[in-house]
Amino acid sequence: MNKYELAVVLDAALPQEEKDSIVKEAADAVVKSGGKLINSQVWIEKHKFSFQMKKSWEGTYYLLNLESPSEAAVSLQKVLRSNERILRFLMTSVA
Repeated sequence: MNKYELAVVLDAALPQEEKDSIVKEAADAVVKSGGKLINSQVWIEKHKFSFQMKKSWEGTYYLLNLESPSEAAVSLQKVLRSNERILRFLMTSVA
């Protein structure tokens, strides 16, 4: 099992319930792909972008720490790409 950090950027204008459901969907995708969610938290509540992302100028950043096999990390990235409510995401391996 490899350790990863996943940063997810959501539109700051979304209601909090919808933000929570998107993060829960990402966490469920981690567990479904054979991984384990270690920690999930709001990293930056409201941040103004220097450029527009999918018609949004402000975003909320979430940070998820997880353990997952490398094959499952690839399938998780496919799930995250298919969710149009996620503005951006970045998954990095933690040594």
